[in-house]
Amino acid sequence: MAGTQSVDGAAGVAASQVTQSVIHNRLVMICREMGIAMMKTSYSTIFNEGLDFSCVIFNRDGEMIAQAEFCPAQLGAILFTVRWAIDEYGLENFEPDDVLIHNDPYRGGCHMPEHTIIKPVYYDDELFGFVANIGHVAEIGGMAPGSFAATATEVYQEGLRLPLVKIMRRGEYVQDIWKIILANHRTPRHTWGDFHAMIGSLHIAERRLHELLDQYGVAVINEACTALMDHAERWMREELRQIPNGEYSFEDCVEDDGATSDPSWIRVTMVVRDDEIIADFSESDPQAKGIVNATYGVTASATYNALFHVTDNEIPHNSGCYRPIKIIAPPGTVMNVQHPAPSVGGNTETHPRIVDIILGALSKVIPERVAAAEGGTSCNFLFGGQHPETDQYYVVYSFEGGGWGARHYKDGNNVVVVPNGNCRNTPVEVFETRYPWLTHAYALVPDSAGPGEFRGGLGARRLLEVVAPAEITVSAVFERMQVNPWGLLGGGEATTSAILVQKRGDDRFRTFSEVYGTVSAAKFANCVVGPGDRILIQSPGGGGYGPAARRDPQLVLEDVEQGFISERAAREVYQVAVERDGGRYAVDEAETAGLRGE
Repeated sequence: MAGTQSVDGAAGVAASQVTQSVIHNRLVMICREMGIAMMKTSYSTIFNEGLDFSCVIFNRDGEMIAQAEFCPAQLGAILFTVRWAIDEYGLENFEPDDVLIHNDPYRGGCHMPEHTIIKPVYYDDELFGFVANIGHVAEIGGMAPGSFAATATEVYQEGLRLPLVKIMRRGEYVQDIWKIILANHRTPRHTWGDFHAMIGSLHIAERRLHELLDQYGVAVINEACTALMDHAERWMREELRQIPNGEYSFEDCVEDDGATSDPSWIRVTMVVRDDEIIADFSESDPQAKGIVNATYGVTASATYNALFHVTDNEIPHNSGCYRPIKIIAPPGTVMNVQHPAPSVGGNTETHPRIVDIILGALSKVIPERVAAAEGGTSCNFLFGGQHPETDQYYVVYSFEGGGWGARHYKDGNNVVVVPNGNCRNTPVEVFETRYPWLTHAYALVPDSAGPGEFRGGLGARRLLEVVAPAEITVSAVFERMQVNPWGLLGGGEATTSAILVQKRGDDRFRTFSEVYGTVSAAKFANCVVGPGDRILIQSPGGGGYGPAARRDPQLVLEDVEQGFISERAAREVYQVAVERDGGRYAVDEAETAGLRGE
């Protein structure tokens, strides 16, 4: 390998590019291995089932040189959490085997539950770089079990906020910090286990980096990483050049903030100038009283997330590909929250809205690259109480997938977690074996997709019943209950979301506002349910693309056969007459032609 580096001419260039590719793939695989270790060793379902974490590697200058394909909301923010941590702490103050942590939303973070853990990597007594991960810790204290304080009006109600501090100093526990953390979390055993899963993954990454450095040497790795970042920047700039120059605007709202019924309007102007793009959120509303505010890290993550959807997915995702993207988010707006306003809902609800808004703006100029609106809510459902079998306190953070928007050539996906998450749904078996719920139904919702030449994805319906002899405290943060996910180019709107409760002895499902008097039916905290009570969670569908009357009748037939759309919707919305023929469905060609006026 050393001989290859010294070769000049075309053969040397080709060998150098091969070496860069090998090093890039090795670094990405290290990040993936970190994630596997976290999944396999963590305690909480949010890690081992939901995969709500991300893993990265940085050089000593705070530039991200590799990431794995985990949670996009975190991968954008961690650019800032690590670099700002280095600037704040100072390179001279790191030592071998240190591990540092912080979850401060005002230090570039996403929201309070996301904890960034960083470890410096030394090689031959010199600082090479940093390995880091960021993950959603299921319980961090605050006013509501699960630390989704849906009615919070200040950050101090959202949980324990940690500035950048060492939890390991030269490989030894910093006992006082651990005591403070574990004393403030409702489920300290799970926090201990999840933190150690995160720390263990950093040890693995450090070991793998040492192996890579042993093979190639520091100089070659640094040179390759610099070249890879420059390559990613050039590639991204070439992608942006394919978007016509101009200014493209769009707006949508977050429906309420939990503390009030007021919507928060997000307005963006995408400014395309040759090989760079600016996302200007200056016209967005002032920061909200409640929890829907986005940190700067969230707004930046959402911007990157949206643009990665319309550019080549093969671009190496390192610091280089972010360089041509600029974000303007004035402090004190809903796009850049300032102390002491809360922000726990900004990461789960506002982030996907920002993605949709940016895609809505770009649909005016590159409609073939964007999709209609997706469900746009994580359907955050949190609960906790004394477990009837162990008599220990438990807390769970669960989210639900919804429909994704259709594209110009394909239907939207069914029941997929919002684009900022890239996470997995919690299976029925986990709900029933670990926690005191009985699942009566978990199914797709017919006719929930936005109609179109290509229809949106379908939402899901989950019906749960409390089987614990004791009460359970539940909280929720939902969106898209009032404003339907929109379609594109004549595509139709999808259905909205819902979370309803049926008290024991009542024959009706009602909103939590009706039963508990909450300000918001979508965002509430600390509502108590008891044995026999039922909760219905329904996620929204995705918007359609193109007029429904242009959909291929055979695709409409298949949707009816699958139960995705009803016979009535086939006739009234898609103008396709579907009839039963010997127990099977068939398209009535003549009647369909009449309905469509052909």
